[in-house]
This record gives sequence, C-alpha cells and structure tokens, in this order.
Amino acid sequence: MKSPGLKWIILFALALIWGSSFILIKKGLIGLNPIQLGSFRIIFCAVFLLAVGFKSLKHIASYQWKYIAITSLFGTFIPAYLFALAETQVSSSICSILNSLTPLNTLLLGAFVFGLQFKRRQFLGVVIGLLGTLVLIFGGNTSAGGGNYYYAFLVLIATLCYATNVNLIKKYLSDVKPLSITTGNFLVMLVPALALLVLTDIRVKIALPETHHALLYVMVLGIIGTGVANVIFYKLIQISSPVFASSVTYLIPIVAFMWGMLDQETLMPLQLVGAFIILIGVYLANKK
Repeated sequence: MKSPGLKWIILFALALIWGSSFILIKKGLIGLNPIQLGSFRIIFCAVFLLAVGFKSLKHIASYQWKYIAITSLFGTFIPAYLFALAETQVSSSICSILNSLTPLNTLLLGAFVFGLQFKRRQFLGVVIGLLGTLVLIFGGNTSAGGGNYYYAFLVLIATLCYATNVNLIKKYLSDVKPLSITTGNFLVMLVPALALLVLTDIRVKIALPETHHALLYVMVLGIIGTGVANVIFYKLIQISSPVFASSVTYLIPIVAFMWGMLDQETLMPLQLVGAFIILIGVYLANKK
C-alpha cells in the first residue's frame, strides 16, 4: 500500500530538480557555448537512459520509430539548444517562468492543430497567460542590452516545441511505455548531438579548468535534471493523477527564482506582476 504522502514528496523533489535546471544551464555556460551545453546535456542523458532503459526499446514497433524521431526533435533536441542560447542573455528566473507557458501552448496546439476540445475558461487562461508573458518580457531589462527580448522569445519557441511533443505523443504513442519513448528519443538524438559537438571548438576547450566545472553542472543537468526527472515524473502520474502531477508547473519557477536570488539575479516589480499573471493563466487553463 502506497503512503498518501509519497506523491507530495515526489512532487516537491521533482520541483526541486526541474527548478534547479535553469541555474545549472547558467553555470554550464561558464566554460561552454550553447551548442556544446545542449549537446553534452543530450549525450549525458542518453548514456544514462540507454544504461537503464535499453531493454525497453523492444516495446517500440518499427512503424512507431518515425514518431519517436519526431518527438525527440520537438521534445528535447530543439529546446535543449534554445534554452542554452536564451540564457546567454536572459536570467534563469525569467526562463523558468516563461517555461511555465508550456501547458497553455499545449492547449492551444491541441485545439487548433490536433482538433481537441477546450472550454471557455481555458481559453481565458491562455489569453491571461499571454498577457502576463508580454508584461514579463517587456517589464524590465533581463540583462544588459535590449536584444534580450528576442532571446526571451526563444524560450517561447521551446515551449511550443514541448507542447507539440505532448500532443504528438498523445496522438501517436499513447500505447508505448514512457521509459521506451524517452530512451528511444535519446537514442535518436545521440548521434546528431555528437556531430554538433564535434563541429565546435570543444577539443580546444576540453583541457581548460572552467570547462571541467561546466561539464559537472551539465552532467547533473543531463542525468538528474533530464533522465531521472522524467522517470520520477512518470512515477508521479502513476501514483496520483495527471492533474496533480501538472501542478509541478507552479513550483518550478519558485525554486528557480530562489536559485536566481542566491546568484544575485533580480526581477523588476512589473516583471513580478507578469510572472503572477502567467501563473493565474496556467491555473485557469488547467483547472478542471
């Protein structure tokens, strides 16, 4: 018999792991460029998942591998590089808040692309969330220079990728075990990530002390923040419900903001208002 408190323990553990991912990206960029960071994140996670989930690949039918490849592209490959690139100009706190728009974008794509039904209240949540996004992005400088606004939109593109991935899995891979999907995704991404890494100056950087420190952060990000997090997230869904599991969306920015404050990041008052508006929108869009 499962302990009633177990789901809460897993929820907070997951929020801590995913909420810490943004500061890990920031630290990893001290020594690595965005392409190198994204590639190493994928490589470390792929090695971990292939070690624990290789046998699960047999549950993927041959005709399903094309969907595995597509979901790997939208679910991890593109976002891994977009988030790394965005955090060269945008604070980790703001990236985490913008990341919470994923459920809203999932609803929008599900309705307009995949033909899923949604309620009027959910549409209101989307509108409110988008309004909060504009307030957050334009409510103050996220770093030196004005070009950071464009980098903030890279995070929005990443959330659209996540939303596309969720809808694709729901429509084409709903009968495949989560571990099989995740392991298959990273198997597909491993070679392209290695190829991109080789095209950078990593052979020159690899001997530098700051690169070694960055690799430690990215190793934690890849193995714990991506691999282990996916496993315990699926566990959370199994012992609770998708609605309860999705509530981690509201906790991730809190953890990320705390890490940001410890690293001397600040948000303008208007940006805090924007963040609050976004979370209200996400709540309305997900309320049953």
